[in-house]
Amino acid sequence: MTDETTTEAPAPADDLRAETAAAAPELAEHDRTAELEAQLAEARQQALYARAEAENVRRRAEKEAADTRAYAVTSFARDVLGVADNLGRGLAAMPADAHDDPRFKGLLTGLAATGRELDKVLERHGITKIAALGEMLDPNRHQAMLELPSDEPPGTVVQEMQAGYLIKDRLLRPALVGVAKAAE
Repeated sequence: MTDETTTEAPAPADDLRAETAAAAPELAEHDRTAELEAQLAEARQQALYARAEAENVRRRAEKEAADTRAYAVTSFARDVLGVADNLGRGLAAMPADAHDDPRFKGLLTGLAATGRELDKVLERHGITKIAALGEMLDPNRHQAMLELPSDEPPGTVVQEMQAGYLIKDRLLRPALVGVAKAAE
């Protein structure tokens, strides 16, 4: 066999290399496009997450600002409730005959009016008294201080030692109460 008479057919691997080399720019361009599309999708996703997070932060800040405005008077209100309690105790401690005595009538009338005005001011600022007597004990609003034998169903509030208050929808101070227990 001489070189002239034999023409070697190209090997199949050589054909594949030649085709791949010819298609390489197309494949490289396709790979690059796919890579860029993936990066774009990822960037869009990150932008959506960032926008959602910014919206959540904005909402949270608005809620905190609203809560701060609504409940800013909480510590002041607690202090004023002590004054209201003492005013009520003072009025309750006055003997019944003092209400009829002309020397004390003006003083007692003025103190009672002051108590009513204080109650109005508290209500105007969203501070309301918690109903306790006759209600079932609610540990979210009442603090049981003692149990008393009673004909009422067990767990019913039968005595209020100190009024409880809410500020808007939050507990400002629990009511201190006596709760019924089964009579022995």
